[in-house]
Amino acid sequence: MLKGLFKGLKDLIYPNCCLVCKNRIQPAGQQQLICAGCWDKIEQNLPPFCASCGRHLTPEAIEKNACPSCWKFNFYFDRAFSPCAYSGAIKKLIHEFKYSGKDYLGKPLGKLMQTFIRDYQLPIAHLDFVIPIPLHKSRQREREFNQAEILSQEVAREFDKKALTDALIRVKPTKTQTELTFQERCQNVKESFAVAKPELIKDTNLLLIDDVLTTGATSSEAAKCLKESGARKVLLLTLAS
Repeated sequence: MLKGLFKGLKDLIYPNCCLVCKNRIQPAGQQQLICAGCWDKIEQNLPPFCASCGRHLTPEAIEKNACPSCWKFNFYFDRAFSPCAYSGAIKKLIHEFKYSGKDYLGKPLGKLMQTFIRDYQLPIAHLDFVIPIPLHKSRQREREFNQAEILSQEVAREFDKKALTDALIRVKPTKTQTELTFQERCQNVKESFAVAKPELIKDTNLLLIDDVLTTGATSSEAAKCLKESGARKVLLLTLAS
């Protein structure tokens, strides 16, 4: 955490600038990290939602209750939700969060997830545990923290749930998914997860947490592993999709 700590101290010592637009921030900004203007520009993911991936449905897709990308693929998670569309300000903030050591962004970004759960009445009361998508130990050493774990702790704390941060583990390193096709992504993450504590997972309903849903290949593989260990239901909540 030292790298993130030093970056955080630098941001506190020097004049505050918005992490998105880089302009001087006013005291009314979101915890003096994001200016009010950029915070307001975060694009919300609004209903109607795809019954599978949770993205906003276009008028053409409403009849099938699912977006075109989900018509031909059955995910292992039961349903996904995201408060934000992955563009603009939130895309920049997630990049700063993951790759620039700004782990302290977990609190304001976690609030977006907390608000979404309340506003859309996600069945959090009926879920037993919150579980983050894990990083492989080599990736976590490089990054020094797991952004999904931080978000999961923010959600769990707010709703008085337990975050199982070591029940699901990543057992093999995978190359970055960015340039891969959907089929290549599925193959890349195949059998990359394992459940370290299956006795905790059996007969439970789980909330799986990650920062971004792109194709859903990684989250689906994680959900598959959890269900093979006895989980009944696995819902997925990501910050953006």
